[in-house]
Amino acid sequence: MRLSAIIHGRVQGVFFRDFTRRQAWALGLTGYVRNLPDGTVEAVAEGPRDALDKFLERLEAGPSGARVDKVDFRWEEHGGEFNLFEVRHR
Repeated sequence: MRLSAIIHGRVQGVFFRDFTRRQAWALGLTGYVRNLPDGTVEAVAEGPRDALDKFLERLEAGPSGARVDKVDFRWEEHGGEFNLFEVRHR
């Protein structure tokens, strides 16, 4: 499965991308995370549904220092285009 998520709140400048990368690695997911110009963070992850459910829960909690107001997400078909989980810079 693929999870595409946009995280809203105070999520830039609080190590959210690094937190997201570490969570994805721990769960064996592939994909990416990046800051968007509007102040949100985008995360796209692929892997087993149970791992993605845990990942989504962790995104909703965020790291200490962040404030997650909401997470807009959608489930998609696995695309198989990622080899690892990385932080992208735009």
